[in-house]
Amino acid sequence: MQCRSVRALLLAAALSLELHAYGYSVSSAKDTHGQTEEQEHGDKAQMGASHSIALRRQLYRSTHRVRQSSLSREVHKTAYYGNIEVGTPKQTFTVVFDTGSGNLMIPSTFCQSRACTMHRRFNRRASTTAEDIDADGAPAKKGGARDQITVTFGTGEIGGVFMRDDVCIGSLCTSVHFVGATDETEDPFTSFNFDGVLGLALPQMAQGPEFSIMDLLTKGKALRKPLFSVFLSDSEMENSEITFGDIKEEHMSSEMFWVPVSRSTGYWQVQIKDIAINNKLQSLCADCQVAVDTGTSQLAGPTDVINDLSSRLNVKPDCSNYHELPDLGFAIGEHILNLKPADYVDKGDSCEVSLMQLDVPPPNGPLFIFGDPFLRKYYTSYDRANERVGFATARHAGHEDTSMLLVSLNRASVDGSTALLSQGRRLRSRGAA
Repeated sequence: MQCRSVRALLLAAALSLELHAYGYSVSSAKDTHGQTEEQEHGDKAQMGASHSIALRRQLYRSTHRVRQSSLSREVHKTAYYGNIEVGTPKQTFTVVFDTGSGNLMIPSTFCQSRACTMHRRFNRRASTTAEDIDADGAPAKKGGARDQITVTFGTGEIGGVFMRDDVCIGSLCTSVHFVGATDETEDPFTSFNFDGVLGLALPQMAQGPEFSIMDLLTKGKALRKPLFSVFLSDSEMENSEITFGDIKEEHMSSEMFWVPVSRSTGYWQVQIKDIAINNKLQSLCADCQVAVDTGTSQLAGPTDVINDLSSRLNVKPDCSNYHELPDLGFAIGEHILNLKPADYVDKGDSCEVSLMQLDVPPPNGPLFIFGDPFLRKYYTSYDRANERVGFATARHAGHEDTSMLLVSLNRASVDGSTALLSQGRRLRSRGAA
């Protein structure tokens, strides 16, 4: 059997996050291998439909090294995942809907490692519509060598082969190229309740055009609108969900504003104008980028910016000033999107800024990653046709109005000028006294 040689595909940034793939390579190795509650909104329109998938939330722990110390501490993380169906007849899998990767990856029955057998596995032989393919989408030669892909996830790896079959997100179905895992390392995959990952990044991050399910649904006019929207919550009072083909007003406590994708990396990546503390711009990151990443449980940013920011925030390790800490904001478009201390501080027996250090060089960086802490505060929408990201403050059941987290840059400037004017008046009054 002759091996096939295929060019390596690399992601734009190496993220050492447990939930996030940071390196792809397609190798010329021989391979002899040939439910949550779902909320459906299948309201049909002439040009397509919309469908919402309820997401489960998993809490897990990860060891994290304390900054500028040899000590480590446990950090609580989250994963959100929901159902899809693959094959004929349909086989159900739970996946993370991940805007930071481009391919569907699920375990296959060819995989016998513990990380695979403890999850649901795709039985290729049980599906009448499944096909074996090579990395370029060509039919695999029966009995010949199979192209394989290796994906590195922080501390672990997935190896797999390429397949084609029907994939359904509720009532939305299309034929998709995907990766069936043939091997998974125990760390970290035995820690996860979900079976696989459905990549929703822009097509540059997919193995090829037929691997991008969002592109296939858009081109096939299956969607009412060529976008998807994400609502995440940490409350038992409401369901987190992802909606394909629509934006749900009930999840927003402010108007949505849109920002164009700023780089062709494959990430849903936009420009950051600056960073703000209590709505005051800090001149910290004039040309930074941010990737909005539903597959990451943390916030991350450039080392030098994080160190400078940590110094300015001055979070006391003993948490003594926790209740006096400021809002941390990011200037995007014409708005400042604020986070509260609970969103950017790891608070347990001690306190520290929870932003992970991540260094991506220009032109793709300096790059921030907005993961779950940001996505619980802001309802986001991802417009494939117009390559833009929408932001609105999220409306949560039983919580106070969050619309004040979103501040106009013009208002921030006015508020800053008013504060300086008031301070000047107080000083003059003291001088007169």
